[in-house]
Amino acid sequence: MDVILLIKAAVMGIVEGLTEFLPISSTGHLILAGSLLNFVGEKAKVFEIAVQTGAMFAVVWEYRERLARTVKGISHEPQAQRFALNVLIAFLPAVVLGLAFGKFIKAHLFHPVPVALAFIIGGFIILWVEGRNRRLHDSGRQPRVQTVDDMGPLDALKVGLLQCLAMIPGTSRSGATIIGGLVLGMSRKAATEFSFYLGIPTLMGAGAYSVLKQRDALAWEDAPMFAVGLVFAFISALLCIRWLIRYVSSHDFKVFAWYRIAFGVIVLATAYMGMDIWKD
Repeated sequence: MDVILLIKAAVMGIVEGLTEFLPISSTGHLILAGSLLNFVGEKAKVFEIAVQTGAMFAVVWEYRERLARTVKGISHEPQAQRFALNVLIAFLPAVVLGLAFGKFIKAHLFHPVPVALAFIIGGFIILWVEGRNRRLHDSGRQPRVQTVDDMGPLDALKVGLLQCLAMIPGTSRSGATIIGGLVLGMSRKAATEFSFYLGIPTLMGAGAYSVLKQRDALAWEDAPMFAVGLVFAFISALLCIRWLIRYVSSHDFKVFAWYRIAFGVIVLATAYMGMDIWKD
């Protein structure tokens, strides 16, 4: 058993869990962390996708009562049926576009410099959206969708289409869905919670598909590495979810925008100076 490899897997799991639900791109951070740790190659790419499942288990655990009620009421309760339908509708665009463009994106954009550019552009978009949101709030306008249960099918479809932007590494799935939700008229809490729920089928499905597709490149000896990553992703994601729900009740996302911009600039600067930090 390679202890160093397990330590790298644990670090990658922590990075995944802490960044998956923040608008700062978990995939982007995993690519950059993998470059720093020299955790690269085909197995590493599969790991970066599969480890997201650990973070999704944290969502399942945190919202287990709501999910259990939905499963129990899916056959007869309109609210449960509407919630499940909205998640399904929002999930479908990622399936279609992911299958169509996933291979191309992995081949051309899963590198530090494209990730850094996406960090910076996304940061400026967040600043614009938050400024817009502040002006609407000051004018007395309230969000049209206050809770997840207020969403309609069209709202779900729009969020699902926005989620597809996250196929570009560095964009952030959470950022696309939460910030996009604010633009669509959702409250900060509703957009954040729906992003959590939507991540369950999206990331678990992506992880299972990636492992199945690359199964010939994997061996039973890789199981400890994946197990360690999943466990650490679960623990760190659970802590992050609980913190984020409290945070969004009284804060905006500008701090994450400035973080994205600063981090992206650092990556670009080091790459431009030829520093051998980021390994493709």
